[in-house]
Amino acid sequence: MEEPSQSTRHEHMTEDQLRDVTIGEPQVIGGTVELVEYDRSWPELFAREAGRIECALSRLALRIEHVGSTSVPGLAAKPIIDILLVVTDSADENAYAGALSATGYVLRIRESDWYQHRMFKGEDPIVNLHVFSEGCPEIERMLLFRDWIRHNKADCALYERTKRELAGREWKYVQNYADAKGAVVEEIIGRARACRHNSP
Repeated sequence: MEEPSQSTRHEHMTEDQLRDVTIGEPQVIGGTVELVEYDRSWPELFAREAGRIECALSRLALRIEHVGSTSVPGLAAKPIIDILLVVTDSADENAYAGALSATGYVLRIRESDWYQHRMFKGEDPIVNLHVFSEGCPEIERMLLFRDWIRHNKADCALYERTKRELAGREWKYVQNYADAKGAVVEEIIGRARACRHNSP
């Protein structure tokens, strides 16, 4: 299956674009974003949810990874566990959405023009479950970013400073906050790729 270019996703989503990909009403925060100090229970919560997802999907779950800020020890984050789920074809919702729904996950985002990304919400704990197809370039980006800031103290500190500064501003939607972090995320990924390219 040919993947669309990453550039087909809007770098700064307008309200209309957000509504186009959201199932139901986008959640309005109408204020600042809550960041909390790193919680040592986050890896345990991820492991519990990963087990539930694996049990529900069995061999359909090709890979399950803890991603996002809660996957980086010591990093302040929104208290939401981000999980990456890799399946054969994320566009084929009939293959996996029912099993996830039975486990308590609700489909909230469908981005057909951006790698067929799907995002499900879980509530206990609060989870953003991102679903991509096997071989999707976004998988490599997410894991590269996670692994780099886990081990590069300077870029981890840069990312946290950026997050804290942006979180203190007023936002209508969390997506607006996420979009605002894009430039520093790309800067960090660029350094991570350069380092990997130059490694013997």
